[in-house]
Amino acid sequence: MLSVETRHAVHQDHAKGMDTDELRRHFHAGGLFRDGEIRLVYTHYDRFVLGGAVPGAGKLTLDKVEETRTATFLERREMAVVNIGATGEVSTDGDSWTLERGDVLYLGMGAGPVTFSGGGRFYITSAPAHRSLPARLIRLSEANSLKLGATETSNKRTINQFVHPLVMESCQLVLGYTTLEDGSVWNTMPAHVHDRRMEAYLYFDMTEDQRVLHLMGEPQQTRHLIVANEEAAISPPWSIHSGAGTGSYTFIWAMAGDNVDYTDMDFVSMAEMK
Repeated sequence: MLSVETRHAVHQDHAKGMDTDELRRHFHAGGLFRDGEIRLVYTHYDRFVLGGAVPGAGKLTLDKVEETRTATFLERREMAVVNIGATGEVSTDGDSWTLERGDVLYLGMGAGPVTFSGGGRFYITSAPAHRSLPARLIRLSEANSLKLGATETSNKRTINQFVHPLVMESCQLVLGYTTLEDGSVWNTMPAHVHDRRMEAYLYFDMTEDQRVLHLMGEPQQTRHLIVANEEAAISPPWSIHSGAGTGSYTFIWAMAGDNVDYTDMDFVSMAEMK
């Protein structure tokens, strides 16, 4: 029911010499959503965890995870769950929430075991927390939405901010998702880095034959990952994170680190990129 894969941190000098297979082994995460399973990736980047839970016809409970060495997974952590499937339910001891597709549920430190049920495909993100904050279900209508980009630059998109200082309080998690409009394919370009926190992208809303060319690496040492539907890219603090798809798509971005300032970015001009 539960599987956990550990990803150790990689120095940027090491990444320069990686071939495709090695890059994917460290920075690509696939196979996260399997019926009847919870599948997690435990990273050494700010101890950030990402993964998927697909309860199918039964129920799945996320409780003790050996990698954290705590009584329950959320004993010293916070979590944000995004439902990218049909209607589903998430419950803790005494509380239950119904998540429609696109809804986000925040659970604070100490929430206890978390149970998933119904038709949802639940994307899980988690980071260490220093205090307990109230649980909150955030609908799309409650998100802070930004319309950015243009058709002429192939990046007309909507950024929906959920776990974000303009919407709610968290310890260090910041999360939302960005949807590209038809005819637009580029995300996060011009690119940026933020040395003070890591980030992870989950790409979804793609057909079986669609792909995203996810760019990563130092600005002068760029590399790429080919990413399919419901696959993730792990982005170290020293790496850009950008991409272009063969069609429209949505990606969930989640960050953890020193601050929750969404605008804390070190921008990289196109002239600097190699």
